[in-house]
Amino acid sequence: MTRLFAGGWRPSRLDVLLSLAEAVAGQVESFGRRGTAPGQIADPVPYAAGALAAGLVLLFRRRFPASALLVLTAIGYAVRVAGGAEYYAAWHFYSTLILVHTVAGAAEPRSRRGVAGLGCVLVAYAHLQTLQDNDVAEVLIGAIFVGVAYGSGILLRRQADRTRRLAAQAARLEAERELRARWAVAEERSRIARELHDIVSHNVSLMTLNVGGVRRLLGDDRARERGLLLAVEQAGREAVEELGHMLGMLRATQTDAPEASRKGLDRVDELVSQVAEAGPVVRLRVTGERRPLPPGLDLSAYRVIQESLTNALKHAHAATIDVAVHYAVDELLIAVANDGAQARPAPDGGGGHGLIGMRERTAMHGGELTAGPTPAGGYEVRARFPLTGSAVDPAAGGSSWE
Repeated sequence: MTRLFAGGWRPSRLDVLLSLAEAVAGQVESFGRRGTAPGQIADPVPYAAGALAAGLVLLFRRRFPASALLVLTAIGYAVRVAGGAEYYAAWHFYSTLILVHTVAGAAEPRSRRGVAGLGCVLVAYAHLQTLQDNDVAEVLIGAIFVGVAYGSGILLRRQADRTRRLAAQAARLEAERELRARWAVAEERSRIARELHDIVSHNVSLMTLNVGGVRRLLGDDRARERGLLLAVEQAGREAVEELGHMLGMLRATQTDAPEASRKGLDRVDELVSQVAEAGPVVRLRVTGERRPLPPGLDLSAYRVIQESLTNALKHAHAATIDVAVHYAVDELLIAVANDGAQARPAPDGGGGHGLIGMRERTAMHGGELTAGPTPAGGYEVRARFPLTGSAVDPAAGGSSWE
């Protein structure tokens, strides 16, 4: 019993259902056809006991398929010897077909286990041919049923193998997609870090130089103030040095990092012109009052427009692209819409900086980004950047945007 249930194996519900159905049907057949006339069972007890034994064998059909088929064949032979050879039980034939199907589905026919299973099937079929009054038609009918049971088992096993392969492939592709998404996020964050390194280093260096200049302008009678400014100047230099140690190595893998800090919404016109040279009609609309933006936010807004235009060319094959930039009182709104028939870009934009990168840049400044198909059949990307502090200009227009 320990070997029968090794590894936590248990009969499935289908196994239990088939076992019960065979046992009950065997009892009905054994006692329902009791009699002495031809085609009836004179002594039903051996047939009933054999049906119960066959039902027990079916419980282990998936655990020991070939052995179960041989045991069932032996049960059928023993029943015929004990109960007389005048009657062949239908429950035995049906059970044989079930086990033939199970044997065929247990292993590849060309494997060692498959060849052994085929041998057991032939033994079971040979037992069927020992029955009395078996003419040519009965032999062919038995061969057809056994052949169909065996072939259906092979087809079912191959379909199950194919389903498992597809499920494993789908799981692998999903894992790869998640990995690519994480890589895209990491790459975009690294790129943002490089750009912010240049911006922060430039501004801190500028602050340090200004503090040093003010310190030199103070006279000797302002020793206390000069000491404080000197401390600020030294702290600034140390900050720049630490930034270089922490993030400077990232610049070695990005050749355009120095140029990145110079890009912003003031160069959108140039970007639109470059895209228009590739073929599509690109229309730019800027509303509200243009004003200086924080360097990091300005660069991120530029990158969102740049990536949206790239996606429109690469994935949508758009003929017309509309770019809208609106300077509101407390937020910056950007929309890039195209009429491409196949407008949905890949999540990573194909290069690791698509929608994932745009969302990272927008979220970094506390904004939000939405992207999806338009009612007209194209695709639109919308980004909102909140403006706070010195970026807010009360004279700018309202935040409504059509």
